[in-house]
Amino acid sequence: MKLAKSDEPSTDVEKLLYDTARRAVRYTYEISQRRVAPSREQIARLETFEEPLPQEGADPGSVLALLDDVGSPATVASTGGRYFGFVTGGALPATLAANWLATAWDQNVSFEVMSPIAARIELIALDWLRGLFSLPPSTGGGLVTGATMANFTALAAARHALLQRAGWDVEENGLFGAPLVNVVIGEERHVSLRKALSMLGLGRARVTTVPADDQGRMIAGALPELDERTLICIQAGNVNTGAFDPAAEICERAHAAGAWVHVDGAFGLWAAAAPARAHLVSGFADADSWGTDCHKWLNVPYDSGAAFVREPKHLTAAMAASASYLQETENRQPCHFTPESSRRARGIEVWAALKSLGRKGIAEIVERNCRQAAFMAERLRSEGYSVLNDVVLNQVLVSFGDAETTRRIIAAVQSDETCWCGPTEWKGRAAMRISVSSWATTQTDIEQSLQAILRIAQSDRQQKRTV
Repeated sequence: MKLAKSDEPSTDVEKLLYDTARRAVRYTYEISQRRVAPSREQIARLETFEEPLPQEGADPGSVLALLDDVGSPATVASTGGRYFGFVTGGALPATLAANWLATAWDQNVSFEVMSPIAARIELIALDWLRGLFSLPPSTGGGLVTGATMANFTALAAARHALLQRAGWDVEENGLFGAPLVNVVIGEERHVSLRKALSMLGLGRARVTTVPADDQGRMIAGALPELDERTLICIQAGNVNTGAFDPAAEICERAHAAGAWVHVDGAFGLWAAAAPARAHLVSGFADADSWGTDCHKWLNVPYDSGAAFVREPKHLTAAMAASASYLQETENRQPCHFTPESSRRARGIEVWAALKSLGRKGIAEIVERNCRQAAFMAERLRSEGYSVLNDVVLNQVLVSFGDAETTRRIIAAVQSDETCWCGPTEWKGRAAMRISVSSWATTQTDIEQSLQAILRIAQSDRQQKRTV
């Protein structure tokens, strides 16, 4: 970063921030050239940080230099174009810049009076997201850390509504002696859903599990008997296959019985943004609550998620807090819609992503990543390897033979400096999971990654033949 003379930093704080900007710019510039995972030597250097808490403070510039010189090489290049692990997005340029500015602002988005800009921009971002997902106009929501807390927040609203129908105030009286809430989940539900249920006191084991088909979709015909105290959790985008539960059929049956339907849509809900994929989320807008991530396909920095509830009164009943010293206005108060009171203004980054991309830009990222996933699947299949899922979205499951061979190839791919893919198990078979969800992933990234994966797999195949 070259500064004009008039822009030269004049104070220690300015010098530190300019130095930070230089280092961050260099990191983002070099991200596409570096290896995706750090080397053992780079990880070993993290021992530099192991020391007793110093008696005297260090110069901020030296603190920053240590973080960059030792810390940056030990990062995973998940914000680059060749990271295909854990459905992780990158950070769009506008969101990275907005994150820096929001951090400089250091706003607490608990109450409007604490930050008018943060409260207003969060409301706008939520409204834009609601429209993007085609959710009912009445829907209320809040911004949280990620899909786990989005599920937790929405399910807390569901718990309130279902127990209120039975004449029980769960916020005041807790769950001791409360009427039973019947929870129904799919066989292939995500771990974040079970975690949210356990934190809410609804239990991981006290659930009815509905079998799934070969793609992980809940079988609607296998639903148990439902009633007005039933909570059904369905999935938009299986974490392994990308498949979608039959939402329309499930919602129709659930609502006829008075049950509540919650959607875990961490990344799959974003299919609504792409016209060519929108059919996948047909029927999901008929649910009662939804949870999603913004640090996946919207590609904002960590951490960022969103919870939505069709009837906002249930959300605020579960989340609201009051005290004599808190100053409220007649407008929406953000803390009444999320578990946290004090929290960072993550809505600024969400707004920046939506504003910088627009509907067309978001659709382009989603559709491009889906095409890239399909391309990778077809190439792997053409080389004789087994693709275990129908590639309807951005997920690819590939087996390279028996479990030992597949795991060995995954380990070799992770040790290679080209790309990073993770392991999973699907229907009893070990597989490599490829998740394409970054705005930064180009066709060149896909080609380079395929070349590396195929090179490693073919080398392993040749070695086995010579043994």
